[in-house]
Amino acid sequence: MWQYKQLEELSAKDLHLILKERTKVFVVEQAAAYQEVDDIDLHATHLLKRCKDTVNAYCRVYLKDGKVRIGRVLVPEHCRNIGHGRELMQVALNYITVRYPKREVQIQAEAYLKDFYESFGFELISELYYEDDIAHYDMLYKKHHQVDSTKIKQTNLSE
Repeated sequence: MWQYKQLEELSAKDLHLILKERTKVFVVEQAAAYQEVDDIDLHATHLLKRCKDTVNAYCRVYLKDGKVRIGRVLVPEHCRNIGHGRELMQVALNYITVRYPKREVQIQAEAYLKDFYESFGFELISELYYEDDIAHYDMLYKKHHQVDSTKIKQTNLSE
């Protein structure tokens, strides 16, 4: 089941699971030493799909410079290539469409995922650049999908 929670609404166990997976993916797996936990977590909406004590997919949604940002997009290795990433992006975009209907949506995409994000309607707005020795593009969401807002409201939205 998908959960949409502010930091204060996350249980200590959920927060631990999220930070453990984020560190595993973004620091250990990618061999990038950087401050993974940051102040964005304090005001972001955390989208989480879990099964028992396992995170299956996660991202955070937040406002910055008047735009909605999707960040820390992750699917743990044991859940990859079975559709969780696609489901995560669709859930995030549906949430944003309902919560922030008039805002632009931007993502900082790792270069190898460019085609994946383009399949959702994101377009490049930057040249290739490196952050923490990882190739990235900035991308802006251009394609607005039809969203069934009743479906979103039934999935434990918490504002």
